[in-house]
Amino acid sequence: MIKMNTPEENILPLIPQRPPFVMIDKLLFCGDTTSRSGLLIRDDNIFVENGEFREPGLVENIAQTAAARAGYISQMENKPVLIGYIGSIKNLEVYSFPKTGDELVTEITIENQIFDVTLISGKISCDGMLLAQCELKIFIKNQ
Repeated sequence: MIKMNTPEENILPLIPQRPPFVMIDKLLFCGDTTSRSGLLIRDDNIFVENGEFREPGLVENIAQTAAARAGYISQMENKPVLIGYIGSIKNLEVYSFPKTGDELVTEITIENQIFDVTLISGKISCDGMLLAQCELKIFIKNQ
């Protein structure tokens, strides 16, 4: 059973991405099948266009939430953080683009995990309003 007591704000040890490609600020919760992250949309984010956080950033935000979950679990098990790749994106729905200054909360749920492939569903919200959702197939690179 995974139990995270306090939010993890030092995100870089948990994910393989590095600035300017980091799309989460903190890991808010990590459970057995569900995890949540937070992201403040800043003007200098590489996926902000005309004050809006666009589709590539939304997808990457969901993927990095999954990566942070995996990295957190790896740290708890004293193992190295592994690299994952998005294999497919399915049923992407964007209802509204977040604006600079918005604080996103992203929740991912592990739907299935088979060998090195993880299927997740992800939802991004801001102030309780659902902004976007999709399903991702993520491949984990073996060491």
